[in-house]
Amino acid sequence: MSGRIPQSFIDDLVARTDIVELIGSRVTLKKSGREYKACCPFHGEKTPSFWVSPDKQFYHCFGCSAHGTALGFLMNHDRLTFPEAVEELASRAGVEIPREARPDDGRSRDEADLAALMGKVAAHWQSLLRAEPRASRYAGEQRGLAPETLDRFLVGYSANSWNDVLRRFGPAEPLAACGLVIEREGGTGGGGERHYDRFRDRLMFPIRDARGRVIAFGGRIIDQGEPKYLNSPETALFHKGRELYGLYEVRQSRTPLKRLLVVEGYMDVVRLHQAGITYAVATLGTATTPEHLKRAFRLVPEMVFAFDGDRAGRAAAWRALNNALPEAREGRQLRFLFLPDGQDPDSLVGAEGREAFEARLEGALPLSEYLVQEIASQADLAHADGRARFAELARPLVAKVPDGVYRELLVERLAEAIRLPAARLRSLWETADAPSQGGGGRGTTISGTPFGGGPRAAAKTGQSAGRGNLMRQAVQGLVHHPRIATRLDPTHLAALETLQEPGADILRALIVDLRAQPITTTAQLLERWRDRPESERLARLATAESLMAGEDAALRELQTALERMQREGGRRRLDSLLERERDGALSATERQELQGLLAGQKATRPAT
Repeated sequence: MSGRIPQSFIDDLVARTDIVELIGSRVTLKKSGREYKACCPFHGEKTPSFWVSPDKQFYHCFGCSAHGTALGFLMNHDRLTFPEAVEELASRAGVEIPREARPDDGRSRDEADLAALMGKVAAHWQSLLRAEPRASRYAGEQRGLAPETLDRFLVGYSANSWNDVLRRFGPAEPLAACGLVIEREGGTGGGGERHYDRFRDRLMFPIRDARGRVIAFGGRIIDQGEPKYLNSPETALFHKGRELYGLYEVRQSRTPLKRLLVVEGYMDVVRLHQAGITYAVATLGTATTPEHLKRAFRLVPEMVFAFDGDRAGRAAAWRALNNALPEAREGRQLRFLFLPDGQDPDSLVGAEGREAFEARLEGALPLSEYLVQEIASQADLAHADGRARFAELARPLVAKVPDGVYRELLVERLAEAIRLPAARLRSLWETADAPSQGGGGRGTTISGTPFGGGPRAAAKTGQSAGRGNLMRQAVQGLVHHPRIATRLDPTHLAALETLQEPGADILRALIVDLRAQPITTTAQLLERWRDRPESERLARLATAESLMAGEDAALRELQTALERMQREGGRRRLDSLLERERDGALSATERQELQGLLAGQKATRPAT
């Protein structure tokens, strides 16, 4: 049945599910205090570091950082798609899944029809590969692909014909919508056709989505010719910035999935899988995108990029690193492997086998080390001016990395490279990022705040000694105790509306959502925010230990944080207006605002 699953149903389904019972049916859990522990099912270990919380309805591994809700566990452990995981929980609960009617139901049906057409073409090309001796010799004898590998990846052969697909599967319009045929620029051809087949005389690699539907193709020329590889264009079914070739096949493997190996070619993926490296995927003629990374890190805590060692490979690796920085954080590993000149993963795994190739993976460069090496190649670290250039080149790159332990350790590694104390490097970067006297800003900032830490940054972002960032405290309180949003009084809701702190938009959105549709558990909140950019940050807050004894304590903490952020925001605004007054730059409206703030400050000052 088509249609979107209502969020209210997912909320209720997660509330009905006992995550301890669900995970306990697949993993041996042992009670430990209020929680349950086990050896992690996602990585090999002898000492239990996998914990399941019945209160949060959430699991977390302190070894590999795998975490999630009941739905997330089914997706990661049983390799189910999100709709399949919902169906599994609904079946366990004995309830039917409702569907919302959507305005784009017609488009969804059209897309299903196009996917069915793509599947028929893929099956036809598979039969042609078996029937065409030249193509089957190329795939088997020349490229070393076994029949079972060809079947697993649905590899086929497109006939050396201008209209084979058009003639067999016409009319032209749906074929054109799938990217299978191209409209002629100069009218009709000799046979009267206005269209011709896009793929001709090529080994064909179907690209499948998470449901296993064929949504696009990549074709490799068999003899000499250009282009060597030809890919489907963007269509209603296919968006190359989202898809990874081989990911469907990876998820079908029953081997525990610990990492993804990202390579550049279809043949690389197929040969690696055949050699037993069943965690290889490829980007589709484009650089690794943030969407690729987000999808991958939902499945695994580690990604290794393998590139040729030539100039083009180095350039591709650098693009991948730049796109990966916003996704770099504690609990995730990003590494880079450069292959010997003249080798690609296809040829190398064929020459040396699985064990030797995987030994190379163990020696891949961590992101931090690759970053240091690449920047150092552009600066002479033997001299002060070269080290200063190194720091300036590193600053905008590090600014892309989210706040957290990983960024702090990365700064320490960069400071070590230029023989400068890390605290001093942070301070210098913070000074460079500070707003100028004219009210404008210069340098690189993160989420609207100056880069770096230390006492000055703490004062600007509302940190209190030993308590961490106030905004983080407020959001974490809601993640651990979602019901407190419904208990906020009008005074604190009014304070919320005036906040200008980084993260205030997220805090407001959480409170508005939780007041409109109240829920009770952390798991429900995380599922509701699954597809939003902030989902991973909220999940990490869920894994952190709460210092609040219960819901009442969490409510008081949230109220206190809102009050303090409002006061500190007012003080910062007052300081800004006073500075502009000294420069003679106040407008009439700002002068009136300044007088109001001064009057309010005087009214609240205690008597002496």
